[in-house]
Amino acid sequence: MLSRRHLRVKALQALYAYFVSDSIDLDIGEKNMLRSVEKIYELIIWQMSFFREVQKFAEIRIDEGKKKFYPTEADLHPNTKFADNRFLLKLARNRDFKRKKEAFRINWADEVEMVRKVYSEMRSLELYQEYMNAPGSSFEDDKSFCIKLFKDFLAYYPSLVSLYEERNIYWADDIDIADVLVLKIFKGIKASDDEFTPLPGLYNTEGKENPHEDREFLVELYRKAILKSKEFETFISEKTNNWELERIAAMDIILIKMALTELLEFPTIPVKVTLNEYIELSKYYSTPKSRVFINGILDKMIADLKKRNQLVKTGRGLIG
Repeated sequence: MLSRRHLRVKALQALYAYFVSDSIDLDIGEKNMLRSVEKIYELIIWQMSFFREVQKFAEIRIDEGKKKFYPTEADLHPNTKFADNRFLLKLARNRDFKRKKEAFRINWADEVEMVRKVYSEMRSLELYQEYMNAPGSSFEDDKSFCIKLFKDFLAYYPSLVSLYEERNIYWADDIDIADVLVLKIFKGIKASDDEFTPLPGLYNTEGKENPHEDREFLVELYRKAILKSKEFETFISEKTNNWELERIAAMDIILIKMALTELLEFPTIPVKVTLNEYIELSKYYSTPKSRVFINGILDKMIADLKKRNQLVKTGRGLIG
């Protein structure tokens, strides 16, 4: 599931922690990085299970309404469309999902008030009301509603995000990635799936001969950026004549080191892909001027590496 960009972000975070700290060694940094990646899956399951928890709350409210001493007509004949949502019920019955919930010890018993508040706010949404009042429904209708509701309402619900940030130090940075992957899982669930259909794994294995390829990419990117750090710093200094290395933003230097690692150590990744990826990352993780600076430095480096015949790429069209 994780894209290469997601992996580059995790490597960037780990490398930043390594280079700005005097107390982290390479192996410990690698373990922390891999642990933070694995924790993304736990966050995914928390998000999915909360959605199911809201549905369970709807079921409880319906039962409570029927048991009132003086039930209203609405209590006796409630609209059960959300409580009976086929998509969420299929998710709830999925054995792999239930296994992961148990493994991560996910329990919402202490968060009843938050579940109640989310349910109450959800019911006032136009999206929810349109869904509940629409005549009939299919599995695809239920699925489409859930995807829209998660994307527009649940994914970044403030109290929920705060709870996650308190539970794990990694999750403040990982909520965006986790929510993208929740949507990916949701979109992949089919009406024909049964309870034994496994959820997709964290790393993308589709079409890959080596199922560990992406994990190996992450580890190699991290390790080689560190091991070749001094060599890369010399190269960077050569291309920044008007700048002392100490004056360049630490994040910019790390991004350039990562780009150099890909250019020199990953022969199957096209030059253009590497260039575009690190320019894009600079927009989100460095200064407003970093994009232009990094683009200029990498252009010079790529031209120099080509002249020296050091830029070896395999496959048609990979030089770029």
